[in-house]
Amino acid sequence: MAETATAEPTGPSRSAIDATLRAILSDVLALDAERVESFDGDTGLFGHLPELDSMAVATLLTEMEDRLHIIIEDDDVDGEMLETYGGLLAFAEAKTIEG
Repeated sequence: MAETATAEPTGPSRSAIDATLRAILSDVLALDAERVESFDGDTGLFGHLPELDSMAVATLLTEMEDRLHIIIEDDDVDGEMLETYGGLLAFAEAKTIEG
C-alpha cells in the first residue's frame, strides 16, 4: 500500500503525498486503484467524476486531514482546488508544508 513518509523538516515528499492522495481518492470514492493511478495533473475531479459529489467532498477533505496530518479551513476550499487532480495535489502539498 502507501509508503510511510519519513519525517523531514519540509514534511513528506511529493511522491508520498501523491501516493496518499491517490489512496484517499480510491478509498473515499470507491474507485478502482488502477483508474486512480492513471490520473494526471489535468484529470478532472469535481464536476467530472460522478462519484465526487458534495457529500463525498466532505469525506474527502476529512480523510485528507487525517491521513496527511493537515487542517483544512472552510475558506481554503474552493472550486479550483477540486477541479483537477493537479490542483488537489498542489493544495495538499501546500497544506502539508504549512504544517
